[in-house]
Amino acid sequence: MSTLFSTAASFAATLMLGRSMVDQVFNNSYLQALWAWFRSDLTFVVPEYTEVGERNQIYDSVEPYLRAKIGTNTKRVRVSKTTRQKTTSFTLDDYQEVTDTFENFSIKWRYDHHSEEKRYYELNFHKKHRAKMSSYLDYVVAKAKEIKNAEKVLRIYSRCTSGSYKYWESTILEHPCTFETLAMDPTEKKMIMDDLDRFVRRKEFYKKVGKAWKRGYLLYGPPGTGKSSLIAAMANYLNYNIYDLELTSISNNSDLRHSLLSTTNRSILIIEDIDCSLDIQNREKEEESDEQVLVLTKDKNELKQQTVTLSGLLNFIDGLWSSCGDERIIVFTTNYKDKLDPALLRPGRMDVHIHMSYCTVNGFKILASRYLDIHDHPLFAEIEGLMQTTEVTPAQVAGQLQVSYDADVALAALVKFIKEKKEEDEKKEKEKKKEAQAKKLRRKRLLALFQKIKEIT
Repeated sequence: MSTLFSTAASFAATLMLGRSMVDQVFNNSYLQALWAWFRSDLTFVVPEYTEVGERNQIYDSVEPYLRAKIGTNTKRVRVSKTTRQKTTSFTLDDYQEVTDTFENFSIKWRYDHHSEEKRYYELNFHKKHRAKMSSYLDYVVAKAKEIKNAEKVLRIYSRCTSGSYKYWESTILEHPCTFETLAMDPTEKKMIMDDLDRFVRRKEFYKKVGKAWKRGYLLYGPPGTGKSSLIAAMANYLNYNIYDLELTSISNNSDLRHSLLSTTNRSILIIEDIDCSLDIQNREKEEESDEQVLVLTKDKNELKQQTVTLSGLLNFIDGLWSSCGDERIIVFTTNYKDKLDPALLRPGRMDVHIHMSYCTVNGFKILASRYLDIHDHPLFAEIEGLMQTTEVTPAQVAGQLQVSYDADVALAALVKFIKEKKEEDEKKEKEKKKEAQAKKLRRKRLLALFQKIKEIT
């Protein structure tokens, strides 16, 4: 046994010495260069993001392209299917390979996923085909575009954090709202659709006038008036992906720039509740605090330092950085338009202002058709009369129409709801007037007291 252990130890020591010598030899830069010269293959690396942080178009094209190329040689495949997908989706798992052919030569793809920070594809081929790779990659991008258009599966992206690294994570967008089902005035819907159509067709126009190919929308109005539904209808109409950007999750202007650069073309960027996201109503504050604006947290008890500035936001909306990307729509939402800085509202930043009002008669008829499958009813006249004197949101109307499949029951519930809300609104209005009168009386008495003091003194 001792002889056996001694022999094994000697053999292990010899292997370690041999490995050390090999490492020293092949770690020599000159030998590495010589070895690379003799090798017959080349490898291209396709990272998820470019050096400047912009999303890599080729990377986004490889995944849909390789779905159809996965064969029996691939040992691990990710399988998924959503309710809106017609077919099952197959994608490469980590470190798996797929072989492709182009103009009678072979190409091998490999997916590497070391971390959320480093996701990339490796493209390996014989070096004699190096000159043809540009044409091949153009072919991959074009085929991927055809596949995406045929699938018509939209995605919604949200900003995620992994340690110090931030990235976009997506999920299938399955919002069913379209312009046909949207509870909005038909004239206004047609205006929006015509504006979107005009925007998509005017690529050469934007190039001719020297402007970035983008369009800004401001949706303003009280909560529950359908702002999110309109955004979903726009995405479904254009077949654009959505990027949902929460400014409160952005740490500074540099982080904002990276976030916007990593979005793709033909997409809708949403910045919701712009009046609440940042303290951007007064640009003079930026100069006073060296572009660091102090804002109160929700509980008003402590200060939070926010380094995303209005000037930084404007630069990415309408400055030099806005030209980094084509065919993009930016949608801002707010409940209070009058709280926004005028610099945000001008054309080129928010080109189209859409007031999302309380439910109209036309909006009610659309909702009744959708929820109850009716176009007329004896209660319609009463409901329409109540809606002309009472402010109710489309969300509130839809909520009452869902209480029953029976149109009589649902519409009766809606009538009751609107009447109760009308009484409540009138009560609040009386209390408001009463408070205003009391305030006026207190002010009058205070002025009288000051006058007496002045006469005495």
